[in-house]
Amino acid sequence: MSTRDNGATSRRRRWQVALLPFATVGLVAAGLVVTQTGAQAATWPTAKSTTTVTSTQSISGTRDFGLVRYKAGGAMGDGGQSESQKPIFELADGATIKNVIIGSPAADGIHCKGSCTLVNVWWEDVGEDAATFKGGSSANYTVDGGGARSASDKVFQHNGGGKLTIKNFDVSNFGKLYRSCGNCSTQYKRTVVIQNVTVTAPGKVLAGINTNYGDTATFSGITIYGDSSRKISICDRYTGNSSGAEPVKTGSGPDGTYCKYTSSNIVYK
Repeated sequence: MSTRDNGATSRRRRWQVALLPFATVGLVAAGLVVTQTGAQAATWPTAKSTTTVTSTQSISGTRDFGLVRYKAGGAMGDGGQSESQKPIFELADGATIKNVIIGSPAADGIHCKGSCTLVNVWWEDVGEDAATFKGGSSANYTVDGGGARSASDKVFQHNGGGKLTIKNFDVSNFGKLYRSCGNCSTQYKRTVVIQNVTVTAPGKVLAGINTNYGDTATFSGITIYGDSSRKISICDRYTGNSSGAEPVKTGSGPDGTYCKYTSSNIVYK
């Protein structure tokens, strides 16, 4: 469950995903299939099995799920935009999870209570948020590999403090890839680094940050497919607050201080 809103629009309907024809071009590893749609090539896993959970699973230490799909059942949540939904996984400070697929309904995905590492995690249909980061000002979070699709609003919600690195990731059909909370009751300076990420339209924004708290977003190695008109915003700037009010958007694009990238960091195909 995300804490408060984030500068997203009030529209809460889930997007309808256009099903595009694709051709399977071969197995690249056990459980992995390469699929191609037009010029885009992405690797998504095939689940070994599916587990339905009716309560949040607490994770500490390191756990490798071996490409099992987990989805929500019972009263966990329907994967819509209600903020009363529960996370499928809650990670203790310092926890790492690997090789897991979050199926539908995804409820409120994953919560990190402190620093955490998500390796090769795949969200087939993002629920309220894919992951919410809730650690303190010195927390470090890493998302390495994996992907997310069908996020009507946010993929990654940063409610706590610290630094999030998103790398080697695939995202498609989304609202925002990353949002620094715009109106949480406790606010922080937040840092996000987004590198080697493949983006497939439709989408709205890669990162939304709050300049009045000193947030920064740094981008490199971004490849965007299917957005010839360049409608996807790379970086939006807001004035955040702790009152719960809707944050005010103040600008978009690189500025060298808060939104850090140049045209050479973004490739369109």
